[in-house]
Amino acid sequence: QVQLVESGGGLAQAGASLRLSCTASGRTFSIYTMGWFRQAPGREREFVAAIRWTGINTYYADSVKGRFTISRDNAKNTVYLQMNSLKPEDTAVYYCASGPAGLAYQATGNYDNWGQGTQVTVSS
Repeated sequence: QVQLVESGGGLAQAGASLRLSCTASGRTFSIYTMGWFRQAPGREREFVAAIRWTGINTYYADSVKGRFTISRDNAKNTVYLQMNSLKPEDTAVYYCASGPAGLAYQATGNYDNWGQGTQVTVSS
């Protein structure tokens, strides 16, 4: 099992930036695909970004492409989500997740472990 703890959420104005962090403990972090998802009130949890264990292959939802950047530091067992040019529609609880190396990264069901989530609120 892998335990995941997110941090870095908060309140931001439209156009501002935030950086989320997710630190893992437990089994070897470096072999996992890591993903970020978000869930707004009344909506389903949706894919935001994912990164393979090598850190080379990254994937983004169309809604965040060009504004968000996912990265990882395997030495620190941490994955990051740099969020720039924030919009009010980015407001949600953001979750970090881990899963097997070769999983289909967009599907929530393919991830084995989830963090508790961190709230991001963007005001207009």
